[in-house]
Order: sequence, then structure tokens, then C-alpha cells
Amino acid sequence: MTDRAERALPIQSSLFPLFLKLAGRRCLVVGAGAIAESKIESLLRAGARVKVVAPKATDKVRSWARAKQIVWRAREYRPADLGGAFLVIAATSSPALHRAIFRQARSSGVLCNAVDDPPNCDFYYPAVVRRGSLQIAISTGGESPSLAARLRAELERQFGPEYGAWVKRLGRARAGILRRVLDPKKKRRILHRQASAAGFRSFRRGKTRPNRARKRFHAED
Repeated sequence: MTDRAERALPIQSSLFPLFLKLAGRRCLVVGAGAIAESKIESLLRAGARVKVVAPKATDKVRSWARAKQIVWRAREYRPADLGGAFLVIAATSSPALHRAIFRQARSSGVLCNAVDDPPNCDFYYPAVVRRGSLQIAISTGGESPSLAARLRAELERQFGPEYGAWVKRLGRARAGILRRVLDPKKKRRILHRQASAAGFRSFRRGKTRPNRARKRFHAED
């Protein structure tokens, strides 16, 4: 094969992993059943401004609407609903509607996720392990959500709830270190040491001996 032919071969694309800031952004959810409910909840957790369009809704979705946490339009979806949206989630039982929403979203420059319909998605929901500010996301590119769920269960056992408190502690320590006048290399060494496995073990020991652990932790600053 010549160099020219090799250059002509298409490059296989892969997913681009990222964490989006959705606070204050307009997000549309089409559908208000049990599956849509979980998607709406994740958007609310991220601080998004959520609009839901569906003739019927679960009790939870209705309660969010009554509390004015979301805007619910109790009717069928219209293409105009995409206006001003940053992203749309299609969570209905209609494959035809999902295809239509995906096409309209593409033409409007709106990111789209059609639940359980990979060809009509710009992005996928990963399986996520949440421990406070720590989030570990797993994706199989839509190939096997079951595998992603199994890996999440394994990681949840590996990274227990105590990681949330530890990450919060690391954040406070990091802010203090960055304010200090130190050689940049020394700052990096301190930060890496505090985030090490040994640093975590020290933190866990400190949960039963808080005063001594606090001294050890800050002694590394």
C-alpha cells in the first residue's frame, strides 16, 4: 500500500470524553415517563433550566413542575420546542419521533440524545460513580450498557462514600497550597503526595483520630 493510499484511509472516529457545565443552560426533555424522569433529575442536579414536553407525566415530574423546578408543557412535541435549547433528550416510546427529533436537532445545532437509540444520538449517558465532587464515568459507546453497569458496580465497591469527603478535603488543601509562595515543583510534589494512596490511607485513619490526622495532613503543606 502506498503512502498516498494510506493517507486516504478514513480515520475511525471515537467518542470525545468530557464533563459539561449545564448550569443555567436550557435543556429540553421530550417525554415524562420513568426513564425521562431519571434524565430530568440528572439535568436538575447539574443546574440546568429544564423544559419537559409530554402529554402525561409521572408524579415526580408533576411535583417538579408544581415546585417550578422545571417547565412542563402537557402536550405533544413541536419542532419549535427546540428553540433556544442547548441539548435535547428524547425519551419516548416512539422510534419515529426520536428520528425526527434527532434530524431537527441536527439542523438547529442542538445536541441530541435519544434514549436506547444510538444511531440518533450525538452523545451518550455514561454509567457514573458519584462520590461528592468525584465522578467516574464509564461508556461503551452504546455497545453494551450492561457492561458499563457492571463496571460501575465494581467501581462503587472500590471507591466508597469516604472518597467524597476526601476529595473535598483535598480541594481545601490545594487552595491553600496554591496561595502560598512556593517553588512550583514543590507545590506539585505536595499535591501529588496528598492525593496519593498513602494520603488516602492517612485520611481514613484520621476519621477515627481527627485531631492527629488533621495535624499530619497540614504538616505536608
